[in-house]
Amino acid sequence: MPETDVDQQVRDWFAGSTHHGPPAGTDELVGLKRGRRVSVVLPARDEAATVGDIVAALRTELGTAGLVDEILVVDSHSRDDTVEVARAAGAVVVPARDCTAGLDDGKGGALRTGVAAMAGDVGVFLDADVREFGTDFVRGLLSPLLRDDRLRLVKAFYDRPWNLPGDVPSGSSGGGRVTELVARPLIARRAPELAGFVQPLSGECAFVRTVLADLPFTSGYGVDIALLWQVVREHGLDAVAQADLGRRLHRHQDLDALSRMALQVEAAFEIVGADVPAVRTQRMAVRRGDDGRVALEPETVLTRRLPAPGCDLAPSRA
Repeated sequence: MPETDVDQQVRDWFAGSTHHGPPAGTDELVGLKRGRRVSVVLPARDEAATVGDIVAALRTELGTAGLVDEILVVDSHSRDDTVEVARAAGAVVVPARDCTAGLDDGKGGALRTGVAAMAGDVGVFLDADVREFGTDFVRGLLSPLLRDDRLRLVKAFYDRPWNLPGDVPSGSSGGGRVTELVARPLIARRAPELAGFVQPLSGECAFVRTVLADLPFTSGYGVDIALLWQVVREHGLDAVAQADLGRRLHRHQDLDALSRMALQVEAAFEIVGADVPAVRTQRMAVRRGDDGRVALEPETVLTRRLPAPGCDLAPSRA
């Protein structure tokens, strides 16, 4: 098939906007801030095992050097010691604000809370479940954004090896199962301008706060692709870049959780692309009980459009 104008645009963007190699040093990035404040936002649910080390590294390596001005952990209804561990490590903890009473807005609600609460002009979203965390994640995302005033968002990509206890042994380190089996086919059909993103569902990115503050968010795990697509639609592909962060060690979710995530990602394409306020999907989950028998369990997966963070005043900080 002949190459389309969009295909060529994607190729040109990929060649010029994909950043490899070591990030800028901390001192250089401090100089590039030019008076801007940087906030790091970590959405967290039951991440007591990892969030403390991440916050401590950010505070001691980047906070004391003047690169990171604020570390926010948005607690999304944790049942473990996430809040206490994050506070002890030096983070400000903010409880996630759900937009509708009785509904848990999941990751999307946590990110929305973080944007509403942060004091910085520039933000960095990081996942809180990363093991062997290095602050080069932050420097790698900030390097393109602080150097190029045209950029509004920088998306991360990385290898994701299967080498943690409990993971399925595999040599794969690709973009993730939901990315390859769900997001990429939907991008091909609905948003071909996003085809150059190595990991369009990655949770780590750097952004200009005013840009995300004016966009509606999407509940659950559809939030990352929804934000990316909206920024590209509003500001153009050249306002977005991607950065290679090397390797990321984190917990891989089981297939039941990935099935739910896939439905939320698919719903995000409907919410953004078809301008629908919510998508409600009834699924039948197949689960094996403690007695060894397989049973069907009905479950409703609801994905909703959430108001832009700029609609809220910053919530009081715990």
